[in-house]
Amino acid sequence: MMKRGSGILLHITSLPSPYGIGDMGPEAYRFADFLVETKQSLWQILPLASTDLVYGNSPYGTISAFAGNSLLISPELLERDGLVKREDISSLSEFPADKVDYEGVSNYKKNLLNLAYERFKKMRNNREYKEFCTGNSYWLEDYALFLALKVYFRGQAWCEWPTEIRDKQPEALRSLKEKLHNEIEREKFIQYVFARQWLSLRRYSNKKGIKIMGDIPIYVSYDSVDLWSHHEIFKLDNEKRPYVVAGVPPDYFSETGQLWGNPLYNWEMLKEKGYDWWLRRIEHNLNLFDFVRVDHFRGFVAYWEVPATEKTAVNGKWIKAPAMDFFNKLKDRFPHLPIIAEDLGVITPDVRDVMKRYKFPGMKVLLFAFGESFPQNPYIPHNVVRNCVFYTGTHDNNTIKGWFEREAKSNERKRLFCYIGREVPFEELHWELIRLTMMSVANMVIFPMQDILGLGEEARMNRPATSKGNWEWRLLPDEITPALKRKLREMTEIYGRA
Repeated sequence: MMKRGSGILLHITSLPSPYGIGDMGPEAYRFADFLVETKQSLWQILPLASTDLVYGNSPYGTISAFAGNSLLISPELLERDGLVKREDISSLSEFPADKVDYEGVSNYKKNLLNLAYERFKKMRNNREYKEFCTGNSYWLEDYALFLALKVYFRGQAWCEWPTEIRDKQPEALRSLKEKLHNEIEREKFIQYVFARQWLSLRRYSNKKGIKIMGDIPIYVSYDSVDLWSHHEIFKLDNEKRPYVVAGVPPDYFSETGQLWGNPLYNWEMLKEKGYDWWLRRIEHNLNLFDFVRVDHFRGFVAYWEVPATEKTAVNGKWIKAPAMDFFNKLKDRFPHLPIIAEDLGVITPDVRDVMKRYKFPGMKVLLFAFGESFPQNPYIPHNVVRNCVFYTGTHDNNTIKGWFEREAKSNERKRLFCYIGREVPFEELHWELIRLTMMSVANMVIFPMQDILGLGEEARMNRPATSKGNWEWRLLPDEITPALKRKLREMTEIYGRA
């Protein structure tokens, strides 16, 4: 279990870099040093999975549950390793410093990685690369082939491919594998480079006493290699299309619920197969991170199943999943299972029972604390439990200042000031809420970097139910000042989290 500490939520894409997006290069190491300097013990990031312009660049909508995001590969580290030259990576002036330019970065990194691959092919000593390919063959072979086929079939969804390719008939695939050999090897190389850079950053952070928390979305996208390769573990019809999809039912926030549209797992088939795909997925993530936050944890206990023909989530129903059997299998395989359960929203007693049984910490969010249920609200600091991760806000929330300015009702502001004991000047507000979180009994407290900086709504990372303008915010190099470092370090020490 986590010891008492504090940490910061900052995704890799949000780091400074002259190449249009944060990456795993020098600035990531500097950020780890900043965490050490301010006595933090945890760095939380969002999923490292490949993103796509089609899915609004969301790290929660991806073509693979295993592959890393090539946009996060550092050009400077490629140069250091002799894979590209300085003139290859010269920074492009059109990249903005304050937000991610996904389209421009995608083209830039694709060209750069093509150059790196061509140079890599001429290098003789590639034993480490071969070991990586062998050790990750379970997912890597199909992933590389899938990406090559996506290009070959001009971006069509896999269900639109010729039937023999859609159904993975060995004879049909054999000739295409030969034809696309170079493209397949390039995708494997890119994943090798990603893993090499990431694991180096993790080792550096761990050596400095910083643990890293990753993020696992419970569901995968339909047009993904996971569906193509393991269609039998999802609820698909004879044409391999979903007949039911994921969502959540109507609640206080939405009278029609949320229709996510992701394919649902066939838990009976997963159980029959010994949950092999999930065991491998968890193992893969435990090799990447020290802790993993599992998004929509309640879906392991019971999930909202909606017919694929529906336009809203209203006409769905709860279906139970074999949670105990599944987590017993996980515990047998991984006795130390460092999972944090995302349990926000309406959570039923059966979900709480599973979390309690396996001692999985849940999440609490301070911005949810000042509603009408105050002072009984479970998110108010005096009600927060020890075995949890306590946030000011998450990537889906507004910033503290954005919330106060744009979302908090007058009664919520009044309750907040009553709780603090005084009316706080707006410029100090973020530090007062950080203090409230720090002083709680929660073992771990985490703050989005935007809240540490005291930024407003313009710095928000994601606006749920919107598809444009998300995941773009970036930290500027000069925003971390000596005064900010001192303030954060002092508060961390005062509340026994150093």
